[in-house]
Amino acid sequence: MFLQNRVRGIVALTIALALCLSSLTLTASAKSKKKMPRGTPILWREPSDIASRNLYLGPGGAAMRPNLRRLTFISEETGGYSRKFRVRDASGREWVAKIGKEAQSETAAVRLLWAIGYVTEINYLAPRVTIPGEGTFENVRFEARPKSIKRLDEWKWEDNPFTGTRAFQGLKVMMALLNNWDMKNSNNKILFVRNGRRGGELQYIISDLGATFGTSGNVPIFWRFTRSRNNPEEYANASFLEDVSDNHVRFHYHGRKSGVLDDVTVTDARWIGRLLSQLSNQQIRDAFRAANYDDDEVRLLTEAVRERINELVNVSREARR
Repeated sequence: MFLQNRVRGIVALTIALALCLSSLTLTASAKSKKKMPRGTPILWREPSDIASRNLYLGPGGAAMRPNLRRLTFISEETGGYSRKFRVRDASGREWVAKIGKEAQSETAAVRLLWAIGYVTEINYLAPRVTIPGEGTFENVRFEARPKSIKRLDEWKWEDNPFTGTRAFQGLKVMMALLNNWDMKNSNNKILFVRNGRRGGELQYIISDLGATFGTSGNVPIFWRFTRSRNNPEEYANASFLEDVSDNHVRFHYHGRKSGVLDDVTVTDARWIGRLLSQLSNQQIRDAFRAANYDDDEVRLLTEAVRERINELVNVSREARR
């Protein structure tokens, strides 16, 4: 009898704990939803000035460039592949400084997305910089953290306000063009930008584009073990479009969430290709110059991107031979 009562007690306690945890989860979820400010979701704005956009300065232009005469270390950021520091520049603006292999590729990737209308982070690359107490580093990416912009939760590739839109389909194509094999949802972010007392914009951005300009894998079955980032030669040698079947484009992409690309149509590919084709070779070069690639790497990457743009523009509804 004692054992039976004890078992009943344990079961009752387990049920009570489960109900309590469920209640806490629902409460946390409800609070999270309440925290989302009212605003208009934005992923892309139709650009009228693609051919004149300055890809060297990027989305922040000259006005937002960090003042590196003096940096103040604030804290070390956690998470992600690269080492990162929160710093304050000589003008009092805060930045996240990313160190390592992803800094260059992310700087260039942001500029190409912004050039054709997508909302992005604001970033710049410094060839060499000293962060007090941490050391001197080469090729440091500075990503803006304006106090006026509130950083909210991640957004999901599978569930967002833009599913099915041409701009969202185009963004998928851009992930393949950039060889961004790290398309996990935690790399996406919603930014709230206030534009009045009663609301603002909810900007849906990809906040981490470091795993670009390499290859998404080049050995069948072992894709994940042969991926690379910021490797101009491997990027230039990697295939882009594989096939066209039933009016859908198949990409040579073996990264995370590859299934997201399955519904890209020929029309989607041509649409984004036409936007990209408005960029001059000099503009594309400037995106890579801004990321401090050397002359040979700039040439190699520019030619590779141009070749991919041409593939999109000329993609046929018929299967590729």
